[in-house]
Amino acid sequence: MSNIDFIFEERAADIGNFLVGRLLPFRQKRSIGPFVFIDHMGPAHLSKKENFDVGPHPHIGLATLTFLFEGAIHHRDTIGSDIIIKPGAVNWMVAGKGVVHSERTPDALRYTEKSLHGLQIWVALPKKEEDIAPSFHHIDKEDIPNWQDGPLKFRLIAGEFIGKTSPVPVHSRLFMIEISAEEDATVDLRGELFGESGLYILQGSVDNQGHSYGDKQILITKDAELCTFDIKKGSIIYLFGGEPFPEERYIYWNFVSSDKSKIETAKEDWIQDRFDKIAGETDRVPLPGSTNK
Repeated sequence: MSNIDFIFEERAADIGNFLVGRLLPFRQKRSIGPFVFIDHMGPAHLSKKENFDVGPHPHIGLATLTFLFEGAIHHRDTIGSDIIIKPGAVNWMVAGKGVVHSERTPDALRYTEKSLHGLQIWVALPKKEEDIAPSFHHIDKEDIPNWQDGPLKFRLIAGEFIGKTSPVPVHSRLFMIEISAEEDATVDLRGELFGESGLYILQGSVDNQGHSYGDKQILITKDAELCTFDIKKGSIIYLFGGEPFPEERYIYWNFVSSDKSKIETAKEDWIQDRFDKIAGETDRVPLPGSTNK
């Protein structure tokens, strides 16, 4: 019997002035381990007059992980973080009880032709840590564990895998792994993963028990410990997942919580402009359906 439980296609979603491919959540599957939300940004080629601008917006109860394949994003937040993320590095922002951040094309690129391509990910926090103080960590590309096993190249973006640990300071047991294939190969991870697991095919294809799956598809396994598949030359895939939480997580807009009342409070706080401000930024993304600016 196949170990694949669900097969989903990437879906288009609009985040203001930018179209992205939405990978998670789905109606049939709201989370994979602690991962509750994944957007595939781009690949987009922007003219000299076009820029990526997501103004100040709030988060609670989660950690955001930004990972770029191409381009650059200027991140600023109410903790005081002010940094440009580039391909291969990781921005890890823990919202906890509440944080506001913006994401924009860096000033040096605003009047040039540019490209942008990457992943935006939300990871739910354990219930006891949903209200911790916000924090921010930037991990350079050179500090992300990477290695080669035959024709397969691995990169441990976050979490733990086969005795290795990423420096991204996660709050629960999870994994996010990039695998790229220089030749056709079999990936046998039986006994190496844990909890729930999803597989996203960025490019190329994988085969499993006579079935072939192509790029922009996401596969969800029934049992992460039984994960094995064939991967074609030139393919790049991402495995992500981990131990799920016992409590359900609710999502509204940019808010995640095990307690619906905290989401309602966050909504009202944003409408009433009670969140902290990012120094020097006055625009703000309105709550969907509201008239606040």
